[in-house]
Amino acid sequence: MPPDAARAAETAGWLQKARGDLRGAELDLAADPPLLEDAAFHAQQAVEKALKAFLVWHERPFRKTHDLGEIGQLCTAIDPSLEPLCRRADALTVSAWAFRYPSEEVAPLLEEVGEAFSVATEVWGAVMTRMPADPG
Repeated sequence: MPPDAARAAETAGWLQKARGDLRGAELDLAADPPLLEDAAFHAQQAVEKALKAFLVWHERPFRKTHDLGEIGQLCTAIDPSLEPLCRRADALTVSAWAFRYPSEEVAPLLEEVGEAFSVATEVWGAVMTRMPADPG
């Protein structure tokens, strides 16, 4: 596979996973009662994977991390217009682990998870508008 095709395929893979996490969050929020902890996790994962897709497309290396602040800084170095959105998304970082295991963490509120889903959707849209029509 030529390098550009490999990069496009990897980017498309990250975007597909991000879209799946957005769908997971949406389904979790629609459940009765809503699955708030799972929805928060999927919102964080959607942001992480969408931003990593952006980095892959621009051939920028990143370490294995869930830290949306760190990932966002790498993205804003490429496109400074992403900075306000990445700053907002950083608050979702804790959802990568806080609700996945038994802990002292207080479950998130519906309003908080709704906002997390909104931010994740915005990040998805921002990344997609910065991608070629068919990255892979």
